[in-house]
Amino acid sequence: MPANKTVRTFDFYVILFFLVSFGGWLWEVGIFLVTKHAFINRGIYKGPYLPIYGVGGLLLWFLLHRLSKRPLAVFLLSAVICSVLEYMTSVFLEWRWGIRWWDYSGYHLDLNGRVCLLGAVCFGLGGMALNCYLMPLYMRLYHKMSRRWRFILCGVFLTAFLLDITYCAVSPNTGYGITQ
Repeated sequence: MPANKTVRTFDFYVILFFLVSFGGWLWEVGIFLVTKHAFINRGIYKGPYLPIYGVGGLLLWFLLHRLSKRPLAVFLLSAVICSVLEYMTSVFLEWRWGIRWWDYSGYHLDLNGRVCLLGAVCFGLGGMALNCYLMPLYMRLYHKMSRRWRFILCGVFLTAFLLDITYCAVSPNTGYGITQ
């Protein structure tokens, strides 16, 4: 293996997934706090995370980390990649449960209410922030943590997540501000 290739362990990706999922949850809860003046636990699961953001963050890291010195390219590609992910996730969730968790109908340049221009711009900015600015911070903090603590964090995160997935497979999070 070439010397410039860094091998990442499973815990690197698990912790990153949950940090980005939690960041997405904070973003969406924050939007509703500001616009609706209400705390609404967004998403299909009960926990404080939105896995679509975690999956998007991992995808962006895998696909774009080599472009971290080119923020405009990362912005544009993040907007496209995350919009495709959001569209596909919307289709899957509606197929699986017959429920829409978001609807952008009426937003500028929406596509079947599943994605819109504003969302793509936000994803582009988020992807640029993640890959160009936040990942170096994450990697520094990750490497300062002992393997033992990383293992414990992964165990706690994955156990809670699996319990949540199991529960929500039968009774997904729905209601005002959550589903359409």
